[in-house]
Amino acid sequence: MPRNYSALADGVAAEVYDITPPFVAIPDMSVLEEGRRHPPELPPAMFGNAWPELVKLAADKGATVDYVALSWLTVSAALIGSKRRCVPYPGSTWKEPSILWLGLVGDPSHNKSPALDPFVDVLRLLEDEKTNDHLDAINVWRADTERAKVEKVNWQDLVKAATKDGLPTPALPDHAIEPDEPRRRRHFVQDATPESLGEILEGNPQGVLMVRDELAGWFSGFDRYNPGGRSQWLESFGGRQFTVDRKGAAKPVRIPYNGVNVIGGIQPGKLSDCLLKVTDDGLAARFLFIWPNRPPFSRPTATADLRGIESALRRLDTLDWTMRDDGKPGAVLVPLDPDAADVFDSCCRLYGDQEQEVGGLLKSFIGKLRGLTLRLALASELARWSWEGGSEPKSISRSTLEAAADFVADYAIPMAERVYGDAALPPVERNAATLARHIKRHKLVSINTRNLQRKDRLPGLAESADIDPAIEALVDAGWLRAEPRRTGATTGRPSRDYSVNPAVWRA
Repeated sequence: MPRNYSALADGVAAEVYDITPPFVAIPDMSVLEEGRRHPPELPPAMFGNAWPELVKLAADKGATVDYVALSWLTVSAALIGSKRRCVPYPGSTWKEPSILWLGLVGDPSHNKSPALDPFVDVLRLLEDEKTNDHLDAINVWRADTERAKVEKVNWQDLVKAATKDGLPTPALPDHAIEPDEPRRRRHFVQDATPESLGEILEGNPQGVLMVRDELAGWFSGFDRYNPGGRSQWLESFGGRQFTVDRKGAAKPVRIPYNGVNVIGGIQPGKLSDCLLKVTDDGLAARFLFIWPNRPPFSRPTATADLRGIESALRRLDTLDWTMRDDGKPGAVLVPLDPDAADVFDSCCRLYGDQEQEVGGLLKSFIGKLRGLTLRLALASELARWSWEGGSEPKSISRSTLEAAADFVADYAIPMAERVYGDAALPPVERNAATLARHIKRHKLVSINTRNLQRKDRLPGLAESADIDPAIEALVDAGWLRAEPRRTGATTGRPSRDYSVNPAVWRA
């Protein structure tokens, strides 16, 4: 007979059947977290005086400060682009570019996109402001093109006359050569094929930022239009010169700086499916994936300084190149201070030791930490300057390098262990966690497999082949116990009911 059972969470009453004998197992509550490691706490030192405003902005967006602060740093790195490179030692040929690839890992409710929106809004504003300049340049180009066509006709008449008179062929004058069409200044792209991206980069030698609301779509579309698309994207992490030769093209696409910063969100399950389960070609190791816990809701108590954020990003956008000996623009080299270089030496030795102790994707990630440390330090030094003002730094200080090194040791490596180790969990563990959260959310005291399949249809639990292993996992974890029942005096197959351990509600 049913009776009222009031020992549910928050004192909610429900109708349940007597459980005889009582559960003897203590439920393993860690199944709710899918066995995840706890995420590390983000150190604030890399973000300087901008940190308090980034915290306010995160609270306003209902997002973790990890998403906001590291988005800020990645957007800053994109605006620095090809105009600055970090050199660890005087005279070294090692020149690390200002390129970061950031993956915001989390469920759809974690407000990944809102955390990024304020920075993309500034980039869009900067692009829009340059629209009139581009239109003026187009008008000048059209006039010069028409003039070149007329001059070329005049030159052709001279060639005909010279040929008739047996004279040398006159040289084609410069003003008879049609000028290249001016390219629009681009700060970011959102859905570009490798071919279109090559053309954008040819006309934007400072580099661009790729922004994707869902990185899974980007990963799955690498080779959709070009079988070499994935390798071309891998090249764009290095910021080197790049030439694209196309069959039938009048001339190759010459990219002076093949540098693309990348930022976007992705769900843990999709990350596992499209990146962590494929052959390791270095793509995953290029990403700084961050997977913080969702913060509890709290009403914002202060407004972030959005004007300060815009002003700082504008300052980075005004950085200019130096002129090389050949008259072309080149990167200003930003060296480490001597004592910062000493700290970096210690980091490199530590990374080498750590790389020997691990394997798989984590090994590949640690193998790239030397370059990541320099890139973070470069972006941090200039982003802090853009916020605080003053003279542009000509070198990277020890304090900045130490902040980047501490970030790598205390945050980036533990976060990589969390992402690489947990996003690739077996489906049964992910499904068991989904079912456990469903039980907790709806305060269920029993479940039925038929209802799960036909009515609830939870993500990953639409078929019995997925439901049964997940239930068995919760039975093993002490959450459930089989309670088969028959209706009346029938001799048919008993219902597949399971009782929920009451201790779940006391845990």
